[in-house]
Amino acid sequence: MPLIALFNKVEDIFVRIQQTLSPWFIPSLARLLFVAILLIYYWNSALTKIGNGIAPSLGAYAQIFPKAMEKVGYDPGQLSIFHTLVVLAGTYAEFILPALILIGLLTRLAALGMIGFVLVQSFVDITGHGLDGRAIGTWFDRLPDSVIFDQRALWVFLLLLIALKGAGPISVDRFLLKSSD
Repeated sequence: MPLIALFNKVEDIFVRIQQTLSPWFIPSLARLLFVAILLIYYWNSALTKIGNGIAPSLGAYAQIFPKAMEKVGYDPGQLSIFHTLVVLAGTYAEFILPALILIGLLTRLAALGMIGFVLVQSFVDITGHGLDGRAIGTWFDRLPDSVIFDQRALWVFLLLLIALKGAGPISVDRFLLKSSD
């Protein structure tokens, strides 16, 4: 019986901590971790895709459509308008979605957009860039170092927390919600 009483006491303590911290601490920490770990990663990636003005660079097409670019001899002019629109959308998404999460504006939608982005990025890395089995990895294999199944699964989990919990109290979303009351 004392073990059950101890278990209940510990559970009560953590329930109180959760009730106190959950509304503000979890979403704030999730956004902070996203900014600390992934914001500059995505902005640097987006910068590699910018050409002259708003036109995407050759590298943008090669990163997003590697096999199609190889087929046309790395001449993006031979690709369709669809390819150009996808490259533009992907490039601007790498700038805009992380910025929205940073300032906490449309945070839930931005996090969902980033989840989609990570999934597409992973698909392109596997099918277009030919990542090998070690980089793709597997779960439950004792090795936590694969790019896709380990690293990006954690990214998606972090973004899912943001999508579910929102931006937290220090955000444009919170300011807009309070001003609409």
